[in-house]
Amino acid sequence: MDISSLTNITSDYITQAYDLNKMQVPTTEESENFGSVLNAAMNLINETNDYQNAAESAEIQFALGESTSTHELAVAQQKANIALQYTVAVRDKLLEAYKEIMNMSI
Repeated sequence: MDISSLTNITSDYITQAYDLNKMQVPTTEESENFGSVLNAAMNLINETNDYQNAAESAEIQFALGESTSTHELAVAQQKANIALQYTVAVRDKLLEAYKEIMNMSI
């Protein structure tokens, strides 16, 4: 089932995050998959950074009078805010999982 059919979301960012969640947990035989999961996570971080840079650029253009569209400025700021919130939530879950694994007795 595709995420866009459930919520009518066509954002590449959310679709990538959904696809990342569908991936299987890698085993020792599938160590290449862990690398791909790590690369996908790094790409999401880079995309979040791109959204932050785009919002900052839109703010500067608006302040300099090069852009008069408050709508475009608000959209850029909201995209950056949502991407950052998502990245922080993923980081928190990863840290929580890491701490839980470290507290397991062998």
